[in-house]
Amino acid sequence: MTHSPLFALTALDGRYRDKIETLATYFSEAALIRYRIRVEVEYLVALAETNVIPDMEFSETEKNWLRGLYEGFSQEDAEKVKLIERITNHDVKAIEYFIKEKITELGNANLLKLKELVHFGLTSQDINNTASPLMLKEAIQGVFLPYLDSIIQSLAQYAAEWRNLSMLAYTHGQPASPTTLGKEISVFQIRLQKQRMELASLPYPAKFGGATGNMNAHYVTYPKVNWHQFAGQFVGEYLQLERSFPTTQIEHYDGLARIFHCIQRINGILTDLCVDMWLYISKEYFKQQTKAGEIGSSAMPHKVNPIDFENAEGNLGLSTALFEFLSRKLPVSRLQRDLTDSTLLRNVGTAIGHSYLAMNSLQKGLGKLLVNRSKIQADLDANWVVLAEAIQTILRRENYPNPYEALKDLTRGKDGITAEALYEFIGHLAISEEIKAELRELRPENYVGNAREVW
Repeated sequence: MTHSPLFALTALDGRYRDKIETLATYFSEAALIRYRIRVEVEYLVALAETNVIPDMEFSETEKNWLRGLYEGFSQEDAEKVKLIERITNHDVKAIEYFIKEKITELGNANLLKLKELVHFGLTSQDINNTASPLMLKEAIQGVFLPYLDSIIQSLAQYAAEWRNLSMLAYTHGQPASPTTLGKEISVFQIRLQKQRMELASLPYPAKFGGATGNMNAHYVTYPKVNWHQFAGQFVGEYLQLERSFPTTQIEHYDGLARIFHCIQRINGILTDLCVDMWLYISKEYFKQQTKAGEIGSSAMPHKVNPIDFENAEGNLGLSTALFEFLSRKLPVSRLQRDLTDSTLLRNVGTAIGHSYLAMNSLQKGLGKLLVNRSKIQADLDANWVVLAEAIQTILRRENYPNPYEALKDLTRGKDGITAEALYEFIGHLAISEEIKAELRELRPENYVGNAREVW
């Protein structure tokens, strides 16, 4: 019973587990163990392949077996590591002992001879500060970016579909110069695309340099080896990460903070989108598709709440708060090492999880939208007052005296500025009939500038 989602401590692992399940591949405890084993194994292989240690060599079969420790990693393996950890009270040392036990069980003479080179010259942070960015990188590339792409694609489709649909704009919550619904959607599409490109281009930093970042143990054991060059090669070629140098015992996390800041900006844009969608629904510019059996309000049967956008907004706020704290705290450490980062890094998956959950809700909400063209047109028809800007600007072109003031006197603080009222005002202007005809051609739905071209 205690392993049921009903008894989970967090909502991500409880109520929303089915929606974020894929992230467990990258951020669960078992995933962290698997990534740590991966780094240890690839380090061992790199030591042999680069010939930095004399007489160290693995056959292809032996390398395949070593890599199988993480490629074929099982729940039984994870439980075995945790059992070792209960004795060592050290999570990374448990990884080292697990690998050595596996080598002993195999009984391969060459691997047994080289067994003590597992974790050679390393500190736990050489493993943690490579495993963590590797997890993050593969989660963002494998899960986060593809889902973000699906939202961007949905927005692009809506922007194209509604590119010609004129709509009243609102600045400061009041009727303003008209736009098109497609253009307003494209604003979010383009904003997200720019941040998506930046996130995809950011390097993933990794610390690899021994107990205080100087590879002391490596150099004292094999002083003729260029261990600094080896470390760069290992991190870059074997792990596809970017080595941070110089460092203390730990990664300084400036690079991770940069990644987190980018996700915060993405969260901010998505939050802005949720708020606008909520407001458009409240104005009845959108209706929402209903589903048989679903209930919007426990008391008001008529309601179809914009719950998907509200849920997304809430989870985006949680994600942003976590990333803001992580990006502010992780780069701050006492002298060469303290352990505050150790527990904090375990919450990166939680921060990603809330953002991913939000995107799931947002995409669901976008899929329910039904544009209400009649309501959009009705608001345009009821707000001919927005043409005051167009009229006074044309009058400026004609050098008409005090045109802004004339339109201000006509419209400011007054209700019922209809087409007829504007036509009557135009008729009394001391301008040519040709200009009057030009002004009478104006309509709210046509006064959209180049909005139909920007999408």
